[in-house]
Parts: sequence; structure tokens; C-alpha cells
Amino acid sequence: MSEHVTVLTVGGMTCAACVNRVEKKLGRLDGVTATVNLATGKARVQHPATLAVSDLVATVEAAGFTAQLPEPVREPAGAPVREPVGETTAPEDRPADADRTRLLVTALLSVPVLVLSMVPAWQFRNWQWLCFALTAPVAVWGALPFHLRAARGLRHGAATMDTLVSLGVAASFAWSAYALFLSGGTAHSYLEAAVGVPLFVLAGRRLEAGARRGTGSALRALAELVGKDVSVRVPAEDGAAGTAATVERRIPVADLQVGDRFLVRPGERVATDGTVVDGSSALDLSLVTGESRPVEVGPGSAVVGGAVNAGGLLEVRAAAVGADTRLARITRLVEEAQTGKTRVQRLADTVAGVFVPAVLAVSVTVLGFWLGAGADPQAAVTAAVAVLVVACPCALGLATPTALLAATGRGAQLGILVSGPQALERLRRIDTLVLDKTGTLTTGRMSVVGVTGRTDAGAVAGRTDTGSAVDAADEAVRLNTAEAEAVRLDTAQAEATGRAAEETVSLTPDEAVRLAAAVEHGSEHPLARAITAYGDTRRTALGDHRPLPAVRRFAATAGYGVTGEVDGRTVTVGRPGDLTELPAALADAVRTAEDAGHTAVLVTADGTPQAVVAVGDTLRPDCYRAVDHLRRLGLRPVLATGDRAATARAVAGHLGITEIHAGALPEEKAALVTTLKEQGGRVAVVGDGINDAAALAHADLGIAMGSGTDAAIGAADVTVLRDDLQAVPDAVRLARRTLGTIRANLVWAFGYNLVTVPLAAVGRLDPMIAAAAMSASSLLVVGNSLRLRAWRPGGRGTDRRTADGHKTAGRGAAGRRAFSFETSRESA
Repeated sequence: MSEHVTVLTVGGMTCAACVNRVEKKLGRLDGVTATVNLATGKARVQHPATLAVSDLVATVEAAGFTAQLPEPVREPAGAPVREPVGETTAPEDRPADADRTRLLVTALLSVPVLVLSMVPAWQFRNWQWLCFALTAPVAVWGALPFHLRAARGLRHGAATMDTLVSLGVAASFAWSAYALFLSGGTAHSYLEAAVGVPLFVLAGRRLEAGARRGTGSALRALAELVGKDVSVRVPAEDGAAGTAATVERRIPVADLQVGDRFLVRPGERVATDGTVVDGSSALDLSLVTGESRPVEVGPGSAVVGGAVNAGGLLEVRAAAVGADTRLARITRLVEEAQTGKTRVQRLADTVAGVFVPAVLAVSVTVLGFWLGAGADPQAAVTAAVAVLVVACPCALGLATPTALLAATGRGAQLGILVSGPQALERLRRIDTLVLDKTGTLTTGRMSVVGVTGRTDAGAVAGRTDTGSAVDAADEAVRLNTAEAEAVRLDTAQAEATGRAAEETVSLTPDEAVRLAAAVEHGSEHPLARAITAYGDTRRTALGDHRPLPAVRRFAATAGYGVTGEVDGRTVTVGRPGDLTELPAALADAVRTAEDAGHTAVLVTADGTPQAVVAVGDTLRPDCYRAVDHLRRLGLRPVLATGDRAATARAVAGHLGITEIHAGALPEEKAALVTTLKEQGGRVAVVGDGINDAAALAHADLGIAMGSGTDAAIGAADVTVLRDDLQAVPDAVRLARRTLGTIRANLVWAFGYNLVTVPLAAVGRLDPMIAAAAMSASSLLVVGNSLRLRAWRPGGRGTDRRTADGHKTAGRGAAGRRAFSFETSRESA
């Protein structure tokens, strides 16, 4: 049975007990799993396709809350409806004018009551009656939201934070009315508690809502990168028939369609993903991927929506719009990550589910105990009300969501996308990191440095065979007719073989490159891009303007290479294999390329080796520092590559990696991960190619480079958007800081209640002070989470020393000059 995922906006939730109730109600439906986020006010529900969304909404409403589908954002025709990006608070949590008015009026009425109650010198005759008149509207109208939500919860058999506040206000006001009207002036009134509780709770929730909204500011900033309108080129309406005249027109970005051509002027943002058709410029991707360096683009270059044009005018053809753009996918990943919960948060939610009923029981017990012990009824009521007011499940519910909101938003700003809290927990605990080489430790921007063609040795051999056949024919004159006829047949066959040999070995290096470029055109590996680009350059230099020939029966074999049929020939481009099976010239070319630290790629046509293409690559300038930082974080780096052992050792030695696994095919990488896990390691894999997908899926945690293939990104738990390996140790640090913040939040949330509730029970806490403390507890949790918004990766740009005393900074340039490491064909 297929499953659907529906996101609902849930209103009326105020604490972790509300979250627990919504999740339980939805979870009772057959086949339904729900995760509710208090900070975002959203429920992510997995349910069978046969279950209507209206049934989900009805279930939430039956629990005493409101529910609705998020308002769809207008998309181009045919685009799927999606929830609005960047929305981080439920409608009822937004600072509305009505809430502001209620808070201001409550404050104006409450301040005189608080001052007169707490400053005896200012009290005058019958001041209590004035305070009672001011308190009545606060206790009824000011606290009305709490009363309504408490009544709604009671109708559905639920007790929430609002139940505690409502009971506390009602008890304080009722006792004060008794003291004024019935006690004859002998009882002390608690009018200050009756106004202080709603005042402090309303103010606290308003500040809390603003702070919670602040934790999602990074996500909203991503959503705001998309412009409102864009200039497009459209055919001129009054142009002559058959002409290509166009005019510029401004249209909303939502109306942009795939294939439309739009303009990006200097200083403007790219409206959507596309390909540059005309113009050249530099794009600032810092707000999209965290990449600090401007990226040069020109005709044929891919551009990302949201990037800022820092140079000249660009004309771009739209390749993706709406929910299909990279920016939309990033935002969607961040939103999904924010809906999850850590294991400790699930424990907190379970506790919150019974928290309010337990507090109510404690409050009644305290009241009965004090009265039974012969204490003054006033003291008993004070203690019971203080218990009701001071207990705070809000902090329990906000501990994880607010930290995740801030951390995932900050991670997106730094070019680090985490799939959810489970990935954060695993990222914090990893101790072994398996590193791919091509595109991970190296730049992946490879170039052809030489081509060696097949020598004429084969052709000579072929001609020698033909010559021998002719000599044999002369000899046949001295033989009888039957024998001569047989020899002539052998001669014809030998001549045909000789001609075939000459045809097979007659490819020039440029012809071999042309065939290789045609086959590699269907591959996305860095080697393929290098060979294709070199083929284009050679054809231009030779004045050959013919397009690449069509390829049939294309196939890619991860770890080996690609093959296809071009111009009637079966062409294979891949690893050289056994050098003893190659002609001497090609075998020497492979050895020379390896000695120079280059990748040797063999081109064969119809099974005959034709050329060796040497491709060079360089280590990333940041990989030295990144590997050093990973070791400082306590991680054990392991190099797993499809390269030959000599090159793998050179790379590992330069980076200080001692554990090397060379010549590893995709399935062998996956087996290596399994072995490391069986040895007790918590293994993460960093990769970027199709060959890494299996290892990424087998690992405890998969980290994909954003420049890699969709297969690698799809199998990963963490995606690094920056073209910077330093983002990997940054991600580990962010995970550790985030989990530390969540733990601190939960320690405070539990510790606050463990300390304040007993103090209130023994009469050591005034209800008004209890209300202020309760509001402050939630604010402290949110404020602690907000610190993650300003988190900066440590060790950036510093001059660190390794254990042997050598500086690690500044080695990048020297390393790039000294090394150009081989990168074997690890994926097609």
C-alpha cells in the first residue's frame, strides 16, 4: 500500500503536552505515523493513500486543536502544490494585533495592582476595592485565551499548560473575592497573583513567539532569495513574419516556464535554475551554498536560482522552476530536518504527556496536606496556586525544536544540509571517516595533459603477414594445381586479414579522442568531462565543426568505465587493466602517466587498444587543513579509492592518512564499511560519485559533496553544498554544538520543574513570582537555542600546528604545485 506524507498546520498548541496529545490521536489511526513540532506549529503525517486528508484534520480537531493544510504558493502551471517555504510558525503563534492589544490592556490594568499590592507605603483607604475592579477584567478578559483553551481541552479529556494557568488565575481571583466579600477583612487577598500570572504568561509567550520566529530566520532568508519578478525575452508581436525579433517583458517569477529565456543584470538575483545562453559574469553563491568565492560563468554554464550577478549582463534559459529548483529542494530538506526529534526529546514528550495531570494531582495533594495539617487556609491556597502556576511543560516541548530550527538554518547558511536530528546524533558520535578521492579530496576539475596513440607496430605486422602471403603464392607455382588453389584461398584470407588489421589500427590520436569524447558525453564523471572538453578543443583547433557522432548502446560500469557504439565501432573508455596485454607504446604511456601522478585512461575500438589519454587532477587546497581538523576532532581518516596503490599512497602520505584501501570497486567500498562497523567503529563515508552510493548507504552516516551525482546525494544523510572539504569538520562541530544545546535545554527544563515545584509546595514561592519564573524558563530555553544562529566554525583561517610542530596553514598552494595525483576511473 502506498504511503503519502501530508503536512498540517496545527493551531492551539502551547506546550509539550499538546504535542503529545496530537501525536497520540493521529497515531491511533491505522497506518498513520505523525511527528508534531511545537516550534513550527506543524505536523508531518505519514498515512496510507486511502486515508483522506479531511480525516486527519478531523482527528486533530477532535483532540481540541485546529488543523488545516498550509496555504499553497502559486506555482507555474503543472507544478505540484507545496507548502510555503520558510514558514516557521503556526497562524495562532503569529504576533497578531489582537494579541498585542490584549497584552497592552492587561499591562495597563495590572501595573497599578502590582504596585499597590507590593508597596505598602502607597496604599490608601479601600485600595483593595480599586485593585479588585482593575483585576476583574484581567482575570476574565485578559486570561480569556487560557480559559477557552483549557475548556476546550477539558471537553476532549485533555489537560494542558493552559489548564494550569487558567486554574491558577481562577483560584487566585476566587480567593481574593472571598477575602474581600466574605472573610470580613481577616484573609489576605491575592489580587497581584490574579493579574501577575496572565500578564507574565502573555508577555512571555509573545517574546517566546518572536524568539521562535527568529530561530527560523535563516530558512526564511533562503525563501526570500527568490525574486518577485523577472525580465524575459519574448517574440515581438508586431515583428515581421519569419524574423527572430524579441522584446523584453517583466513577468512574475511564478509565471516563468521551463525553456523561457530571462535576463539577469548586474546586482540582480538569478530567478531560477538554468543555463547561460549569452554573456559572462561572476556569480555570488554565498547565500545559496555558503561558497565564499565568486564563480565565473559563461555560455553553457549552469546557474543556480538565488545567486547574485556580480558582473555583466546574462541571458539564461530556465531549466527548472518552482518546487524543482535547487533552492526549493534545499529549503524542503531543511524543513524536513526540522520536523524530527532526538531520542531524548521523545522521552521528554512522553514525560510531558503525563506532566499536567501529575501537577494537578500534586496541587490538590498540597492543598489537602496543608489543610489537614491545620495550616492557615490562606497558606494552603497560596501553595496550591503556586504549584499550578510554576509548573512549566513548555520548556520541555521547546528544547529540541528551537535548537533544530536554529542549527539547520545556520547549517544551510554554511552550505551544510542535515537530513534530521537522527543524522545530527550520528554525526556527533562518528569516530571513523572513509574518504573517497576523486571529487572529494581532489578538485574533480580534471584536464587532459597528453594523448598517446597506437604505434604502427600492429600495422607493420599486418603488412608483414600480407607480404608473406604473396611470397607463398609465388611458391605455389611450383606446386600442383590443387595445392596452388588451396594456397590461393589462404592468400586471399591473409590479404583480407591484413586489410582488416590496417583498418583497425589506422585511428589517429585525434580520431581516438573524438570517439572517446562521443562515448563520454553520456557520463557525468570528472574524467568524462575532461575528455569531452579536450575533444571539443581539438575539434575546434582542427577546424572540425561536425557535431559528435551519436552513441548507441551506451553503458556505464561503476569502477571500470563506459562503453558505446559509435560509427559502427564498439568503443570502450576505462581503466587500462593488465599492461602486458597492451602494445609496448601504450603500456609505456600508462607507466609514464602514473609516474607523473596522472590518470591513465585507455581507449579501445572493437576490442583493439587505440590510445591512452593522460588526465591530471589536483588536491583540494583545503583538504590538508580539513583532514588535520578531523583528526583533532578525534576521527580516524581512511582513504578508500579505485586508484592504483602507488598513487593512493602518495595522496595519503601527503595528507597524513595511514590507512589506505586502493583499487577498491564500489562493492568493495561497501564491504570495507561493513568490516569497519563490525570492528566496532561508527563509520561515516564522504563521497560524490555513483560508485560511492553503496558505501554511503551502508555507513552509519553518509556525507555527500554537493558537486557530486544525484545517486550519491540521495544516499547521504548530510550534503555539503560548499566546494570545500572543510565543511565536513564544520558539520561535525555544528552537530556537537547542537546536541550540546539540546541537552542543556532539557537539563534546564527538567531541573527547573524539579526545583520550583517542591519550593512552591512547601510555600516558599509566591504565585506571582512563580508566574514570572515559569515564563522565564521558556525564554531561557529559546534564548539558548538562538545562540546557534551566531555560531561560527572554529579554526577558520588559523595557523595551526600539527603534532610534529609543522604549520598546517599555507600548505595548499605548495601542495598544488608539487602534486597532480592520479584519479582512476571510479565511476562512469
